[in-house]
Amino acid sequence: MKFFDEARIDVIAGDGGNGMASFRREKFVPRGGPDGGDGGRGGSIYAVADRNINTLIDYRYTRTFHASNGEKGGSSDCYGKGGDDVVLRMPVGTVIRELESGELLADLDEDGKQVLVARGGRGGLGNIHFKSSVNRAPRKRTLGEEGERRTLYLELKVLADVGLLGMPNAGKSTFIRAVSSARPKVADYPFTTLQPNLGVVRTDENRSFVIADVPGLIEGAADGAGLGHRFLRHLSRTHLLLHLVDLAPLDPEVDPVRDALAIADELRKYDTELYDKPRWLVLNKVDLIDEAERAQRIADFLAAYGEVERHFEISALNGDGCKALTFAIQDHLDAERARIAAEAEALARAAAEATAAISTDNEDLSRTEEQ
Repeated sequence: MKFFDEARIDVIAGDGGNGMASFRREKFVPRGGPDGGDGGRGGSIYAVADRNINTLIDYRYTRTFHASNGEKGGSSDCYGKGGDDVVLRMPVGTVIRELESGELLADLDEDGKQVLVARGGRGGLGNIHFKSSVNRAPRKRTLGEEGERRTLYLELKVLADVGLLGMPNAGKSTFIRAVSSARPKVADYPFTTLQPNLGVVRTDENRSFVIADVPGLIEGAADGAGLGHRFLRHLSRTHLLLHLVDLAPLDPEVDPVRDALAIADELRKYDTELYDKPRWLVLNKVDLIDEAERAQRIADFLAAYGEVERHFEISALNGDGCKALTFAIQDHLDAERARIAAEAEALARAAAEATAAISTDNEDLSRTEEQ
């Protein structure tokens, strides 16, 4: 299936039905009075996150979604039937914005999360609502409201804990194959990865994380060169970035240090928040370097590259160093999750204490007023 991570759609909620103005007409019942019912509400449109969907392809070919209108009210106090709602199922991680204003409407970051994207119009009122002691035969009724109409921009940002960065052919796809069950395409030419690939890495029976591989970046990617810039949005939700570097390029004129610095610079140009995420340097293909000069080659690279948070030396092809790297990633993510949970608990505790303090102040104020 072809992968699509963005789409534009039109959503049109149903109009409310009109209210009815009618009067009872029964044999032997003179002056029966008003009995016009209300119109039904128009159908609304909802978006729901579904973990069984992984692309927005359905919204590239069907672009207009229309909920049904409510029926008009009837006589004999009969209310019109409401319009049927429309539920749009989207991949988990979809961000929904209004196209014209850019307003964020929803972030479907959890499976089953449901949001209203277009509200159906309310039904009109029948004349039974307007009778009174001085107006016993009202002919007034109201029309149904129009449903909301919006043009939405859908953007998919895959949910992953770790994201892979690097030049084409740096070994990202080989690495994700080595540490997970994912099987992205691997070949000896650039840009073999044309869409994001996700892999689940299990380090223990109850410990795992999700890793995302995106197409390789090249210099000028932030300005639209190559393919990777289109998929950098998928790294925005990650907690950790792995920057893979080909330490033994086949072309002797290729400088690994220059390429690595170019990737970091493109990341900074694209999004400073993404650039500021924790980023580890992973020196790949060390098995292709002679053991006698391997240590010196790595030391020279690190000295020329500059300060790094952490670095690892691996061979994704034969698995050397991959296990140690995955366990280090798991420990980092566990610590990050614990920190986030502790911060959330502290915020909840502070909110509870503030609520309790306000309640106590209100009680004291009430006693003072009573006295």
